[in-house]
Amino acid sequence: MALLPQILNPQTTSSFGYNKLTLLNPNQPNRQQSSPPSSQSQSKYLISPLHRRRRNSNLLRCSSSSFPEKHHTSGPPPQSDDTTELPLFPLPLVLFPGAILPLQIFEFRYRMMMHTLLQTDLRFGVIYSDSTTGTADVGCVGEVIKHERLVDDRFFLICKGQERFRVTNIVRTKPYLVANVTWLEDKPSSDEEEDLESLAVEVETYMKDVIRLSNRLNGKPEKEAQDLRRNLFPTPFSFFVGSTFEGAPREQQALLELEETGSRLKREKETLRNTLNYLTAASAVKDVFPSS
Repeated sequence: MALLPQILNPQTTSSFGYNKLTLLNPNQPNRQQSSPPSSQSQSKYLISPLHRRRRNSNLLRCSSSSFPEKHHTSGPPPQSDDTTELPLFPLPLVLFPGAILPLQIFEFRYRMMMHTLLQTDLRFGVIYSDSTTGTADVGCVGEVIKHERLVDDRFFLICKGQERFRVTNIVRTKPYLVANVTWLEDKPSSDEEEDLESLAVEVETYMKDVIRLSNRLNGKPEKEAQDLRRNLFPTPFSFFVGSTFEGAPREQQALLELEETGSRLKREKETLRNTLNYLTAASAVKDVFPSS
């Protein structure tokens, strides 16, 4: 699995507090990067992540009509002790467990949802959606950890990613999406010889090299990134790494859906290795042709 990298701003801070790695276009069928929205579609955008407002004034689409019809079952919801009813936000981004997501909410139906959440458990589902592939089946719970209600009834939120979930069926679509979901946890590795700690160390090493070289290409000091893991175990570390792949939401979604930590770390290792190869070549070209 390869990504074509574009390290635009290696000093951009991620939701975990580290540098983000800007990576584009997973080299895989049906996973091309979507094109920017047209001016006609911008009026449909309803929710704005605050950390993107400085770079893009467009608001993010959150439309119940974008949810795939395969989830609109006519029969009763499945009865299971593991099934939970959860309000959903379809957004063109991927939230990972442990990550921080700032949001601005101002569209009426989602203000309604916020009034309900603030009186209950402050949890909702963030699920990736775009106009090309529709809405994913797997998302991540966002828990409101801070909020501010303005005089015009808009809300500023700080949310933190919690557990992952899979949508089983839609309960209702109005005034906002509500679905039955089941929780997802990583399964034990199918390879008994797999050393997750060693994999995590390799991934961290690649990340440090990518940050160092991208800093060099952007004219910044080439100091080495220190302790990216911060004592995270392999599973939460794998989610952190996925959260840094800014600019490739479909690749992030693929990582979120994987149910083995080892598989996720291996895919991230391959992505970072390909990115490092690209940056090494770009750095060599810059040495030969400094003016370019």
